[in-house]
Amino acid sequence: MKKKLVRTVKDYVIITFGLLLFAISWTLFLLPAEITGGGISGLGATIFYAYKIPIGVTYFAVNIILVIISLKVLGASFGIKTIISMSLLTVLLTVFQEVFQHGIIDDMFLSAVLGGMLGGVGLGVVFSRGGSTGGTDIIAMIVNKYRNISPGRIILYCDVIIIASSYIVFRSLEKLVYGYVTMWVMSYAVDAFLSGANRSAQMFIFSEKYKEIADFITDQASRGVTVIDGVGWYSKDNIKVVISVVKKRETSSIFRKIKEIDPEAFITMGSVMGVYGKGFDKIKL
Repeated sequence: MKKKLVRTVKDYVIITFGLLLFAISWTLFLLPAEITGGGISGLGATIFYAYKIPIGVTYFAVNIILVIISLKVLGASFGIKTIISMSLLTVLLTVFQEVFQHGIIDDMFLSAVLGGMLGGVGLGVVFSRGGSTGGTDIIAMIVNKYRNISPGRIILYCDVIIIASSYIVFRSLEKLVYGYVTMWVMSYAVDAFLSGANRSAQMFIFSEKYKEIADFITDQASRGVTVIDGVGWYSKDNIKVVISVVKKRETSSIFRKIKEIDPEAFITMGSVMGVYGKGFDKIKL
């Protein structure tokens, strides 16, 4: 019970740090440059540019409406972490918009890239701990319940429409393009962060000395191993196949040892993301 409490507190601390990065990306880089990104925060930015309503106010108001709708349509499927994340981000956006009233960069391209990168890393941190910022995620869940459209595609459509709406305010193709640059950079940063944090490798090892290799991976590398029977279809010989999932950083030492044990071993390795179980990530709902 104590360990679970400590883990929960740790998750919320890390989520708060991610939200902090995301809020800074908007208030320090994107808003001063009048760049619109995706999501409900992007909608809030567009409304701020047009009517000077603080981005945090719009973000909170829209998300409250979405939460109420989702409660009726989906139940509490989006989870308590989403509600807490939305509330924290509302506060951070409101406070930081007052603190950072002027940006530190005059170049729009740099503002779009740096804002997108920082925001993407922030979202990656939040997602890695099972959190969510709500907004278009909730819209995607609602639409997906009634239409066979992937949530990722729905979120993309929402982001494209939200960024396009900035043209009504600025009548500027330049700002419109920079909005899409921000969207792309943020999306890339999220994927890069999540794949880097969870990068693992799945190894298939074919060797007559499979016992020694399996013992090394189990005893020295401290990773699980499965040995299955196979048939080499060219030779028609019975063979043993060693299967193991390890962290990418551990593969070099494993390769060196396999070469030492059996230089003729045949190995295939593929990158995998999202490995759940003992020694890796826990399933977060």
